[in-house]
Amino acid sequence: MEGDAGELWEARLSAVAIQRDRTAFAELFSHFAPRIKAVMIRGGMAADMAEEIAQEAFVAVWRRASTFDPERASASTWIFAIARNKRIDRLRREARPQPDPEDPAFAPDEPDAADTMMTARERADRVRKAMATLPPDQRDVVMRSYFSEHSHSQIAEDLNAPLGTVKSRMRLAMERLRAALESEHEEGSL
Repeated sequence: MEGDAGELWEARLSAVAIQRDRTAFAELFSHFAPRIKAVMIRGGMAADMAEEIAQEAFVAVWRRASTFDPERASASTWIFAIARNKRIDRLRREARPQPDPEDPAFAPDEPDAADTMMTARERADRVRKAMATLPPDQRDVVMRSYFSEHSHSQIAEDLNAPLGTVKSRMRLAMERLRAALESEHEEGSL
């Protein structure tokens, strides 16, 4: 008897998939929707939400009927799996907190004060001038490391140079930059 019923529901799903048969769909809905709702209620879900899950499941059944494979599952198993997935989706949505638009994290940052922007611009100009004093090979490794965010190993590979050479160039460049920036700072404070 169970096999006959299973074949009947598979045939109905096939009719929905191939012919978009509304009568077959209505029969599936009439049989399975109340059962899905009952299972959801037994699982602790409110009746109105259980009914929504059943309806959402059958929207998916209508849309995805062509993906049903009787070799992989029976019609009832396939339909109940869709309903179970809809329930999980609903629970996940409800568990995810909604962002509070009044949260300070969503407020735009205050614009920087004019003196802060001026100081940053002056600092950037000093660094640019100091960078211009570096030999090209040292300037290249600094640019690749700090502005292109390449690792020393990547730089060595890109330049076809030993890693020790890259590290040595970086160390020499940092010493020169530090010295250039300190001397300019001392000149500016006089």
